[in-house]
Amino acid sequence: ASKFPTMIRTTFVLLGLLAAVAGAFVPSSGPSFGKSLLRMGADSEVSFGDLDGEDVRVGIIRTRWNDEHVSNLVSGAKKAMKECNVKDENIFVTEVPGAFELPLAARFLALSGTVDAVICCGVLIKGDTLHFEYICDAVSSGIMSVGLQTSTPCIFGVLTCLNEEQVVKRSSGDSNHGEDWGKTAVEMALLRNEAMGAKSPKTKMDSLGFGTAEKLDADKKEVAKPGFF
Repeated sequence: ASKFPTMIRTTFVLLGLLAAVAGAFVPSSGPSFGKSLLRMGADSEVSFGDLDGEDVRVGIIRTRWNDEHVSNLVSGAKKAMKECNVKDENIFVTEVPGAFELPLAARFLALSGTVDAVICCGVLIKGDTLHFEYICDAVSSGIMSVGLQTSTPCIFGVLTCLNEEQVVKRSSGDSNHGEDWGKTAVEMALLRNEAMGAKSPKTKMDSLGFGTAEKLDADKKEVAKPGFF
């Protein structure tokens, strides 16, 4: 009979220890590292200097999928470009059904030679299947490839969010990422034009080797054409 109270006390001690161990793994109610990262992701950390895009032509390719959020992003991009002196007639906007169609449309526009930069604008929100992951990977890779293959800057203006709340934080107010994309397009367009010799050789890009090269004497000599015609 004397062993029974001892067993009860031992049981309570063990339960107390289990409760303490379990409590160590329960997330605290305060701010967490993950949440702080999500907040940081909604704020712009890129600074832009004075950009003069008076002669810059930018094409915006936007999706009709998630139309409301994408429209907010496009408005932000256009606002930023106007602040950089880009003329209204030099901003071209066209639509595609969804994000998967953005890379090909960007390639068509880049190859047309009518723009100095392209902004691919869309919104992807994670669902219950792997569709989100496949589309994000294909679109990001495709847009980058178009830029490298055509030497036309293609801005990745596609939000890839886990829920709609994250989208709203990044497409409205002072955290509208479209504004950053607009300024990025202007800056990269200016860089492209200087690098490709579209501007005067007396530019800041000369120090980086992007100035217009002088022709050598050998280049001035007439070379006999092959007699194919």
